[in-house]
Amino acid sequence: MNEMILLSGLTKRFGPVTAVEDVSLSIKRGEVLGFLGPNGAGKSTTMRMVTGFVAPSEGTVTVCGFDVSRDPLEAQKRIGYMPEGAPLYGDITPLAFLRFIAGIRGFRGQERDRRVDAAIDKLELKEVLHRPIETLSKGYKRRTGLAQSLLHDPDILILDEPTDGLDPNQKHQVRELIRNMSTEKAIVISTHILEEVGAVCTRAVVIARGRVVFDGTPVELQQRSARHNAVALTLKGDQAAKARSEIEGLANVSRVEVSDGPNGSARLIAIPEEGRPILQAVGDTVRQSGIAVESLHLMEGQLDEVFRHLTAA
Repeated sequence: MNEMILLSGLTKRFGPVTAVEDVSLSIKRGEVLGFLGPNGAGKSTTMRMVTGFVAPSEGTVTVCGFDVSRDPLEAQKRIGYMPEGAPLYGDITPLAFLRFIAGIRGFRGQERDRRVDAAIDKLELKEVLHRPIETLSKGYKRRTGLAQSLLHDPDILILDEPTDGLDPNQKHQVRELIRNMSTEKAIVISTHILEEVGAVCTRAVVIARGRVVFDGTPVELQQRSARHNAVALTLKGDQAAKARSEIEGLANVSRVEVSDGPNGSARLIAIPEEGRPILQAVGDTVRQSGIAVESLHLMEGQLDEVFRHLTAA
């Protein structure tokens, strides 16, 4: 895979406030990077520096070999950018907007029409082509914004909250589109929607207070959860105390959480030490103890728990 984006010591200050501090990342062709963080963490500021809309206080951004500060136009030719809240021209139609953007990108005549038509088909915008953008649903606005970012078939896509406001079917469609494009492009998705990471990303970077606090695969992020490899059981309420006692005595079990379930049942969650596998041991123990279990399954971990831990002040 070729290196498409290189951030080196990227820092941005707004007066006394440091919004982004010493961020260094390398993003390659074929990667779909989920850029995660709470509101105010520095995600959007970082993306604006990558696209050349905001100048860094320190550090450099290189896009396809071009320094964004020295050669902004060459870098921007290779980027498709969908900022949060785009498109901004509410009084024109999606068709007029896409033709306008295609013209800015330098396309004319049949080539402009071909590219606009291809983007309309990909994002299924035909139903709303002639309606003012300000009258569209949030989902259609996001799809129009994504369509304009694809017009010039860029090497790099930077998408700020691409599925925000979409219904489940539309989310699936956009995610499939991203997956299909990812082999030939580097794609960065700035989002606070954790499900996006597991659904479409090959890499996850978490930023908090302007600094990178995690960089790895979505699986590695999930594995940081205390509930990674935990075992959840549902059984009769009067069996809960016995089951808890038996399971707590097992090696590699850190603790057992118990809560009430419906119709007199109980739910137990056996939490492992450091994510160690305990499924086999828990299953064998309850079976040998004669405890009737209604359900038993392995938990993969909770991204929201990991996210809170990484981004806590």
